[in-house]
Amino acid sequence: MVTVKIWGSLKEAAGGRSELRVEAANIRQLLQRLGAEYPRLQPQLKRGVSVSVDGRIYRDAWFTELKEDSEIVLLPRLSGG
Repeated sequence: MVTVKIWGSLKEAAGGRSELRVEAANIRQLLQRLGAEYPRLQPQLKRGVSVSVDGRIYRDAWFTELKEDSEIVLLPRLSGG
């Protein structure tokens, strides 16, 4: 299981929780399971989110490995130029 910190507007969709525990080996599994366990997150997950793993932000790197001791943060998708 990994611990995911939830930031910004995603927190409300996660029932106000700032941390969630999820069984996931990679980013794809993480997002699928978060959507299944927290249905209110699904619309934002479909629009796109950024996932920070140990300080590095990933957008579409589905098979990035997650370790139990990784620092994982789920953020609203960052945009800009």
